Amino acid sequence: MYNILICDDEKDIVNALKIYLNDDNYALFEAFDGWEALEIVEREDIHLVLMDIMMPKMDGIEAMVKIREKSNVPVILLTAKSEDSDKILGLTVGADDYITKPFNPVEVSARVKSQLRRYMLLGAGKERREVLRCGGIELDDVQKKVLLDGEEVALTPTEYEILKLLMQHPGRVFSPKEIYQKIWNDLPYGSENTVAVHIRHIREKLEINPAEPRYLKVVWGQGYKCEKKF
Repeated sequence: MYNILICDDEKDIVNALKIYLNDDNYALFEAFDGWEALEIVEREDIHLVLMDIMMPKMDGIEAMVKIREKSNVPVILLTAKSEDSDKILGLTVGADDYITKPFNPVEVSARVKSQLRRYMLLGAGKERREVLRCGGIELDDVQKKVLLDGEEVALTPTEYEILKLLMQHPGRVFSPKEIYQKIWNDLPYGSENTVAVHIRHIREKLEINPAEPRYLKVVWGQGYKCEKKF
């Protein structure tokens, strides 16, 4: 699974790129200015950034320079035909490629795949581990098994997918609606109670004291997260 950040101040462009990159191998994140992009890169394990140059608060060039201070993740700039000087500047200070608006969906997909392939082959990035660990919990996504302190625990398919989602993003808070949409692929009607029941069942199977969980934490008023315990 590759995490791709799309950053543009025009929501229609972000939505169009999300359609072009609709792929089971991609998890898509969105931002609408450079500051938001930086926050997501800091918080998530991003494998590639698609970023507009002209944005409010912080433009794409400045955001990319700050990203380069901490990461060599591929950055593809989104530019207008009239921004030739910005393209050159962007490539000079660290961009890997650029795509000119209006976008060709085939070109977008090809350039993204090319940059991801190069990033992984060079060893700069690492694909998400097939075995996830959080303290005494180990999730093997090849064998579809969950171990607690070395002992296998039987989870339902839905419980397994919820746990995997949280373990793939340790420390990140998912709202009940987010969890419901990602796991059930449906509109989040009645999502809060449904998700709460499944979380309770997971805790009963994995926590020594489900009332005082070590791993699956609730953030009141916001949602659930897997505590960072490795």
